[in-house]
Amino acid sequence: MTDIDTARDDAGDGLAWAQGRGKGALAERMGIEFVEFAAERCVATMPVEGNTQPVGLLHGGAYVVLGESLGSMAANMHAGPGRLAVGVDINATHTRSATSGIVTGTCIPLHLGRSMTVHEIVVTDEQGRRCSTIRITNMIKDAPAAS
Repeated sequence: MTDIDTARDDAGDGLAWAQGRGKGALAERMGIEFVEFAAERCVATMPVEGNTQPVGLLHGGAYVVLGESLGSMAANMHAGPGRLAVGVDINATHTRSATSGIVTGTCIPLHLGRSMTVHEIVVTDEQGRRCSTIRITNMIKDAPAAS
């Protein structure tokens, strides 16, 4: 069992587990912050500034990075010790453009199985308006043996 798995088992605190696991270099660079993390709901924020297209709109790929960060982390938490969740499909529908402030991604599970998870992430602007809807499917497999 890794230190991260032990922290998850001992504390039962999903946010501490997510913070202990780390967001990854891309999520760090984009300013993603986890604010709530549990099996039934995960929430993260991301600034618009620094993540825009040349015309000043939040880049569509930034929405997807926020969605994948939430959905993959949630799937890995569900997978449990000794297992690993890896993305196999992601799609996004952008319905509004954020131009300033922060956006908030809220991730909920649609399916939590033994070998597959599906999560939906709704990204809203500061006024609570839906900007993007992302769905990610992750496959769960045994983690590679430590060498």
